[in-house]
Order: sequence, then C-alpha cells, then structure tokens
Amino acid sequence: MTDTHLSIAAAADRLAALYEKPFGGKPKGRYRVPEKIVRELMGRRRIYEDDVRALARAMIERGFVLIDMDSFFVVMSANAFVNYRRANEEAVA
Repeated sequence: MTDTHLSIAAAADRLAALYEKPFGGKPKGRYRVPEKIVRELMGRRRIYEDDVRALARAMIERGFVLIDMDSFFVVMSANAFVNYRRANEEAVA
C-alpha cells in the first residue's frame, strides 16, 4: 500500500470515528467538516478530484457517504438513504 492510500485510509478512519463522537450539541451523527481539516487529515496541501473520489470510496467502505460541497464536506451514514422514497418511471414522467 502506498503512502497515498495510507493517508486516505487514515483520513477515512478518522472521519468515520468522528461520526460517533459527541460535539456540536449532538451525541453523534452527520456533520460538516472544512476542506482545510480534510487536507490536514490527509497530509496534503491540496486535494484533487482523484483524492476526493478515493476518500469517498473509502468512506463508503466504512458505511458512510462523503458529500463534496466545494468549501466543506458532509459526512452522513449510508443507512440514512435506505428509507428515502423511490422515484419510479411514473413519478419521473
């Protein structure tokens, strides 16, 4: 495993663990994190599209969704999307 994969895996582990920690007045759950902190977690000065894609894949493997909002990221449990209503062909037409 390369250093890049290690830093992405380590960042994903830290972001996943943060989901269970109490902060911001809530015991656990979804949160937003500034890009600057994600860069620091990954040990990078810049984050490129490939890095975000790799981090998002690593988060999915841990049961979370990473949403890129340009200046910050949102971390949510992948299970949050399971009960969403489903659009079928009739609804879309």
